[in-house]
Amino acid sequence: MTGKERVQTVLSHREADRIALDLGATPVTGIHVKMIAGLRQHYGLDNRPVKVIEPFQMLGEVDDELAAIWNIDVVGVGGKTDMFGHQQIDFTEMQMPWGQTVLLPQSFRMKRDKGNIYVFPQGDTTYSPTAVMPEGGYFFDAIERTPVTEMDAALNIEDNLEEFKVMADADLLYWQERLTKARATGRAVIANIGGTGFGDIALVPGLNLKNPKGIRAIADWYISTVTRSDFIREIFDRQADIALQNLEKVNQIAGDCIDILFVCGTDFGTQGSQFCSPETLTELYGQAYRKINDWVHRNTGWKTFKHSCGAIAPLMEAFIDCGFDIINPVQINAAGMDPYYLKKSFGDRISFWGGGIDTQRVLQLGTPDQVRYQVHQLCEIFGAGGGFVFNTIHNVQANVPIENAIALMDTLCDMRGQ
Repeated sequence: MTGKERVQTVLSHREADRIALDLGATPVTGIHVKMIAGLRQHYGLDNRPVKVIEPFQMLGEVDDELAAIWNIDVVGVGGKTDMFGHQQIDFTEMQMPWGQTVLLPQSFRMKRDKGNIYVFPQGDTTYSPTAVMPEGGYFFDAIERTPVTEMDAALNIEDNLEEFKVMADADLLYWQERLTKARATGRAVIANIGGTGFGDIALVPGLNLKNPKGIRAIADWYISTVTRSDFIREIFDRQADIALQNLEKVNQIAGDCIDILFVCGTDFGTQGSQFCSPETLTELYGQAYRKINDWVHRNTGWKTFKHSCGAIAPLMEAFIDCGFDIINPVQINAAGMDPYYLKKSFGDRISFWGGGIDTQRVLQLGTPDQVRYQVHQLCEIFGAGGGFVFNTIHNVQANVPIENAIALMDTLCDMRGQ
């Protein structure tokens, strides 16, 4: 099977010739640049700077050399700009605080102050910084630049829609070129076209905007989902309408190049509970989710991908009812997220993309033997009857012991007959 055939098979809830594998195709299934460098060194590849493909989390490019070694089945296509609004062009060498030289867009501006590193929206240092990497850190934290809104304040809904635009011809040419190139790899293509991240708290502060307005402070946003639910619902509705115009445009020029649509990265779970009830999820977010998922299933052959960390077992029925085909990252160490229960209860109606290794405890803190054991165990549970694409539980972080990362990859290669 090709990667595309393998992924399409398991997403149709049938077993493929071997485990389907994604590493690095999305902003929630990636690997930190520091870890990429360590893995390249292990495999004897050239010691060259790693390209940063998502600077907020400092995720590195899983290049063709690593993809070939691991026989990865999925390739991702993202937008023209990164989370901070930099054009993804003219990459140049820059040094990070931990000593690694990486590749970032030439427009990427960093300022150091008392051990912290600040970055700026669209690289424009005349505006307030949009994110900070604390001293000793390995990724950035958002900076809130918009004050909390008064409860009786008059709000302009356009302020919370500023970053969502209908695509111009130049945007469509970009997507056509990138998707056509991805299709030629023979791997399954997951496209993150953007604009469908309803209430994603990583996006709410408007990291790519020079002067964000509206409800942008994180606590303010969460409070508003209760106190201004009609206003938030209208934002989602208007945002979905813009997104559907863009999906229609992309589908017309390169729709047959896409297998999976990355819809939303909004987290609904904490380690031990949920941010909202199933009823609230359905009533507040459900209309927008259904708009996207129904359009996709009516007009394309794409599968739809939903990311949510945490203890989301009580919300799984709502995700399925909203039309999602795939759930990620399958955080098995959160409350109620027992893999046997998840597979038995939902495995015939939704596919699990992730859940292959506990990144918080086992991969980060365990032994290579514990890594090997858990990978075998979870692949057997989630892979039975299809409906499973292997990935770690969220991104592989900077300081995972290299011996554990190698145990993970060697185990996968052995199980896949490589």
